[in-house]
Amino acid sequence: MASRKNYTMGVGNYYFTIKSLPNNITIYRKTREAAEHAFLSYLRVGKDCEWLGKWDGKKFHESTPPKMSI
Repeated sequence: MASRKNYTMGVGNYYFTIKSLPNNITIYRKTREAAEHAFLSYLRVGKDCEWLGKWDGKKFHESTPPKMSI
């Protein structure tokens, strides 16, 4: 049985997903800088993450993932 999202995504927020079993975890931040910092932090720890981008109410924009600096 598939789980359902029981929340509405906020317009103008940046989203990324941490892929885990049995459920994926979707996280948002209000600014791109904060979202990139959190996203890269999860990648450094070794989590499998997917960058979604900025939600405009219908689809995601700015969906290119941030580059990890060495």
